[in-house]
Amino acid sequence: MDETAVLDLVDEADLVSLTRSLIDAGGENPGGTEGQTVAVLDRACQALGFTVETWDVAPGRPNLTATLPGGDEPGLMILGHSDVVPAGDGWTRRPFEASVSDGRIYGRGATDMKGGLASAVIAMAALSRSGVQLPGPVQLACTVDEEDLGIGIRDFVTRSSSHRFAGCVVAEPTDLETVIACRGASYIEVRITGRAAHSGRPADGRNAIDAAAAIIDLVRADQRSMLETPDRLLGTGTWNTGLIEGGQGISVVAPTATVSFDRRLMPGEDAFEVARWLRGAITEAGVDSDGITVDIEVTMAMPGFETAPDHPLAAGAAAAVVDAGGATSITGWTAACDGGFINRDLGIPAIVLGPGGLNDQAHRPDESVSIAELVTAAKAYALLALRLL
Repeated sequence: MDETAVLDLVDEADLVSLTRSLIDAGGENPGGTEGQTVAVLDRACQALGFTVETWDVAPGRPNLTATLPGGDEPGLMILGHSDVVPAGDGWTRRPFEASVSDGRIYGRGATDMKGGLASAVIAMAALSRSGVQLPGPVQLACTVDEEDLGIGIRDFVTRSSSHRFAGCVVAEPTDLETVIACRGASYIEVRITGRAAHSGRPADGRNAIDAAAAIIDLVRADQRSMLETPDRLLGTGTWNTGLIEGGQGISVVAPTATVSFDRRLMPGEDAFEVARWLRGAITEAGVDSDGITVDIEVTMAMPGFETAPDHPLAAGAAAAVVDAGGATSITGWTAACDGGFINRDLGIPAIVLGPGGLNDQAHRPDESVSIAELVTAAKAYALLALRLL
């Protein structure tokens, strides 16, 4: 099959229509309202003749796979998520009534990542309509809850796969750059217990807020240490003190405090190992002594990943973007995504490649995506499937 013939079957009108329908379906998270988005995706994929499976991860929160069948050889997975962050304030348009202006589609999720989902579906539609017989399947996997705790992807990777995959493309917004390395993310909660006393005699108590301050100092020292050996693509892991609360009153020695950290992970780092390091550092510094106790819990963990730049998936994707009419580079991503689970738990090489801008559009008021980028993404996905498989 001539590649040009497949690319000519990428239908821009269908792509715009599906993107708008997915935006209109909402799916704000927190909120657990992804069901309508998945229903739109389900109907579109059923109409195109794909093999579709949905199942609830939690009530009203379904994962979906849509598969374009192929032969028995390894296939290509395209991964996305159905939820969006809350619309928030500052919009000049209705966030869940998609609109088109000056070659862009506006609405919450246009970039992150309803546009990427639509591009994947339309790419698969072009392959299907062309009649090409691929040696392996192309599968779209769409999970819930990516924007919060990741219950969708965790459920997805625990299910036994009936087919092997040569690679996974995470269709998150990268401005059509081919991202081969991605940091992970974790939340680490530290709960400190001391002893209350009158503030006029602070030595009678054990101040949990003072202990929290000492722990924050340990984290800041670790951050300085990591900055000494940055990675070329990803920089370093990072600590961020995101939440702190504690105390009982101004005139009382604080009996409790809680500090919640965001710890970004380098590929290969494990959040639970980081938590164990912190536990050891706290004990070594003597923070959890003389009446102070400390409990540490990892409340969220998302692994990072890295794929070699000369891997057929990475090199093939970069070339496909150029041949689809874009201009790409191979780079790293300091954000986190579900691709780390696919790589770590299923052993599938992964990259991130999608339409739209993470830094200038995602999670912002008046979020939008370029229609031209959507078309280029769909063509690139189709080309990659033809070449990789």
